[in-house]
Amino acid sequence: MKKVFILGSTGSIGVNSLKVIENLNDEFKVIGLTVNSNVDLLVEQIKKYNPEIVAIRDKSSAEKIKDLVPNDVKLFTGEKGLIEAAVSCDYDIFIGAMVGFAGLAPTIEAIKRGKRIALANKETLVVAGEFVTNLCRENQAEILPVDSEHSAIYQCLVGENLSEVEKLILTASGGPFLNKEKSFLILQQSMKLSIIRTGKWEIKLLLTRQH
Repeated sequence: MKKVFILGSTGSIGVNSLKVIENLNDEFKVIGLTVNSNVDLLVEQIKKYNPEIVAIRDKSSAEKIKDLVPNDVKLFTGEKGLIEAAVSCDYDIFIGAMVGFAGLAPTIEAIKRGKRIALANKETLVVAGEFVTNLCRENQAEILPVDSEHSAIYQCLVGENLSEVEKLILTASGGPFLNKEKSFLILQQSMKLSIIRTGKWEIKLLLTRQH
């Protein structure tokens, strides 16, 4: 039975991961659950999945429910608590589903331990892509994309000879460049202008003139 640690268990990826695990409960066991501040849902998840370790990033939220966490469940709090949970918990699969930069450090610790990383947290690769991929090679860890387009690309390439793949074309259904004039897109290319907005995550503006 594979042991699963979920970083961000109350978001959409985390909740759906738990549904999958519930349907395959003879193959997977939830070992660790972590959240940012949604402790009400976390309490329900603790009762249902009986994890060994729980981590809550927001300390004030953790204070509200610390008495509701069973004595046999180890509780970590704060930014360091997320990292400590990822380091001390015994698991096979690490699901990185916590939104934002907070997911980076725990993911790095899981990689150092050579775990299989099911990654939905885009920021990890945006902020530290080269470092993270090199670290995976050094520690024989594996990254599997589990979110939307990234997972679709991965699945399309399974079984293919990558040396024969010349390019990948992604169609866009929205985003900041939707309905922009061609002249604007040409300017964007020449000036390296990037505006990325995805859900609650936003990189407002990066503008570097190409020399």
